[in-house]
Amino acid sequence: MFPILSEIFFSGFMINSTFIRRTHLVQSFSVVFLYWKRKRMISNRESARRSRMRKQKHLDDLMTQLTQLQKQNHEIITNINFTTQHLLNVESENSVLRAQLNELTHRLQSLNEIISFLNDVHGDDDDDDDKTSIDFTQPAVADNIFLNPFHLAYLNQPIMASADNTFQY
Repeated sequence: MFPILSEIFFSGFMINSTFIRRTHLVQSFSVVFLYWKRKRMISNRESARRSRMRKQKHLDDLMTQLTQLQKQNHEIITNINFTTQHLLNVESENSVLRAQLNELTHRLQSLNEIISFLNDVHGDDDDDDDKTSIDFTQPAVADNIFLNPFHLAYLNQPIMASADNTFQY
């Protein structure tokens, strides 16, 4: 049995010192209760302090993670912008190359037509597929250079393509 309870139990049997004993028991019970209450209060304060520390550490960890994710997000956006600019440059260059291809294809067709015409003028009746059998050292070609409409300067100018006008939407 606990000492306080045993003292309370035995105090009822002692009639001559009942009042003194009860006062003493109540006081000692109050001291024990206050001691227990104070101990519990200190324990609760320590528990609350540990809880606040855990929350603060968790908040600090989240802030560190937020900073790291913002940095990664910024790097990703920078890479996307760089890649987009590179794509636009490649598309622009591709458009210029396509225009040059069309120009060179047209010039090749024109030159093939000129060669075919010159072969017809010189009477090359061989039905060979060899279209480049012209001898340009012959005087007929040199004499007719200014009279031939295929040798006009304004027709032989190259077509220039520019990347500036490529993306007009």
